[in-house]
Amino acid sequence: MSDDFNFDGKQSSPRGGGRKHELWDFLSILMLVSTVCLVLYFGLVYFNPNSGLNILPPDGLGPKTATPTVTPIQLEATWTASPTIALTASDTPRPTFTPYSTNTPFSLIPPTRTRKPPTATRTPKAPFGATTQQVESTVVHPEFSCAWAGIGGTVVDTNSSPIVGQVIVLRGILDGKTIEMQTVSGINKEYGPSGFEFVLGNAPIASTALYVQLVDLNGLPLSEKISVPTSAECAKNLVLVRFKKNK
Repeated sequence: MSDDFNFDGKQSSPRGGGRKHELWDFLSILMLVSTVCLVLYFGLVYFNPNSGLNILPPDGLGPKTATPTVTPIQLEATWTASPTIALTASDTPRPTFTPYSTNTPFSLIPPTRTRKPPTATRTPKAPFGATTQQVESTVVHPEFSCAWAGIGGTVVDTNSSPIVGQVIVLRGILDGKTIEMQTVSGINKEYGPSGFEFVLGNAPIASTALYVQLVDLNGLPLSEKISVPTSAECAKNLVLVRFKKNK
């Protein structure tokens, strides 16, 4: 057959050529396997740079070499330090200065005394006080009705017992005229055992300038000046005054 002959007229040696082909095939397969292994290796290193197969790992991620530790040699204690006494600085008090006694000035002139201000003295209270009330005169003089005006009352002691013979004065201005009257308690019994009365007229008349007062036989006051305003109304034509001795 034509496969067993070459065109040069020489017969090829099938055994010698087959061995060469097998060698080349083996080398090609070896190269291919090596290439695949390298690709796998680089691929593994690429995707996992921290792999132990990476001979050039990133900084600080390569295989760590154990650092040898130095163990200090412990020497046996041959000397024990004794406690040191620390001196604490203290403030030393400075010496104090005692002043010499000074001479007290002496004067032959006696000191002047400061006079105390005078103590306010109480104004003595009048022996008698009084109350007033405006009423209709018919309670005492029903016969006069409104045709009358006057002032009347009584004088009693601290126990409301009547005092007879006490002088009462009426002073002031009424209807433009100066009024000055005097009477004694006990004359007008219609007011009580110590009753007194001053008749002002036959008709009610208004006034604010009249006052009554108790006095002794020498005319010295025994009460304050008791104002007795009068009214022009018939229902108020009598002013009742009741003097009573203070306790």
